Amino acid sequence: MNTKEVSDVNYQAAIITMSDSRCDGSKEDLSAKAIRRIVEEHQWEVAYYAIIDDEYEHIRSQLLKCSDELQIPLILTTGGTGFSQRDNTPEATLSVIEKQVPGISEAMRAKSMEVTPKGMLSRGVSGIRNKSLIVNLPGSPKAVSECLEYVIDPILHGVMVLLGDVKNCGEHHG
Repeated sequence: MNTKEVSDVNYQAAIITMSDSRCDGSKEDLSAKAIRRIVEEHQWEVAYYAIIDDEYEHIRSQLLKCSDELQIPLILTTGGTGFSQRDNTPEATLSVIEKQVPGISEAMRAKSMEVTPKGMLSRGVSGIRNKSLIVNLPGSPKAVSECLEYVIDPILHGVMVLLGDVKNCGEHHG
């Protein structure tokens, strides 16, 4: 069996915040801080971080940079998944991914709905581009923490399969 222990591999993550108000510096990026705390607690290295506005092309550009140029295996976005006219994150993500992974987003919505029925309003998506998994997280720090904590362990296993560190989703690691 060609399996690597989690401790043998240094997995990298990117955090991209989509927010006009955080981009202009008028608000602190608490959601990214929550993401960083969770991924680092789970032994991921944050290799890239950016705050950008909600422009569709800027989001696409950052996703392509992280997946194609930097080849970061886990790209976590926060913000831009609601109903506002400026919320473009799911559409930009769908334009770059090659395979959808709906179970991640469905699980996060289900977890959010345990807290509030408004959780069903999240439009976040998840998918694969090359050897990168892109996951849209909500914009609020509380929702980010609840959702990411819920899916981080299965995400690690999925990334290990994506990178060839385990052979299939049924194989155990660590």
